[in-house]
Amino acid sequence: MEYIIKTENLTKRYGNQIVADRVNLEVKKGHIYGLIGPNGAGKTTIMRMLAGLTERTEGEIELFGERNNLDAYRNRISFMIEAPYLDGGMTAEENMTYVGLVRGVTDKKRRKELLEFVGLSDVGKKPVDKFSLGMKQRLGIAMALLSEPEVMVLDEPINGLDPEGIVEIRELLRKLCEEKGITILISSHILSELATLCTDFIIINKGRILENLSAEELQEKCRQYIAIQTDNTEQTAELLKNAWGDSVRMAASREEIRLYVSPEETLSVSKTITDNGFVITKLVTVAEDLEQYYLAKVGGNHV
Repeated sequence: MEYIIKTENLTKRYGNQIVADRVNLEVKKGHIYGLIGPNGAGKTTIMRMLAGLTERTEGEIELFGERNNLDAYRNRISFMIEAPYLDGGMTAEENMTYVGLVRGVTDKKRRKELLEFVGLSDVGKKPVDKFSLGMKQRLGIAMALLSEPEVMVLDEPINGLDPEGIVEIRELLRKLCEEKGITILISSHILSELATLCTDFIIINKGRILENLSAEELQEKCRQYIAIQTDNTEQTAELLKNAWGDSVRMAASREEIRLYVSPEETLSVSKTITDNGFVITKLVTVAEDLEQYYLAKVGGNHV
């Protein structure tokens, strides 16, 4: 089977507002897909439609190669959309037991193995409302794993976490894919973290898929540029536009010029700036990262 999840022109409207606009997703087995975009881009709506929590307005959803009886195939997928439901007055073990009963999983050994897998085997009788946000997210993932899913769909699982919590979740998800063969579709607006985790990227803005590319393709497309700052950056940008046209872009902060030309042109760029009386405070060759590539793709400060 080529694709585990596939959509065709998936669309969601609320009145005249289009939240998801003819979305075409293709998710292959054994990959970690990052659905990247700013808040309000449509990420959660797409995931809710996949989970059957929101009715689609138009389009098709295909799970495991099938378009009919989707609820039966959704049983092979775990969805963690927005925050996981946890009873703060119960322990991790008690939360696991409760969810296991709901899902028909009564194997106590499996519950303990999963708590150990996510690093929560030593929390004892500590109530969940005393957990850190990262611990709660890890417990949510353990609960999602109870039914032995083939796919996990995770909406912003690192949102609000401190740096240590982000690393813990990132390494846990990588472990799930590499050791258990679970395919993962994860959304986030923290692009720097997805860049280190995902094998594939789906770039979304204003409800539309702009691009779907692998990590290798992203690396090839991330161009080098010359980063420039002067004593008058905006006037310098206008000067450089006269010479290099559309190759000149301003960073989202408006404090840096990015000139997408060969590094061999650095000397010519420097001479052009100084000959026109500007003082250079920064002139360095940089390679784009995922966030910069995304901003260039959508044309502005969206992250």
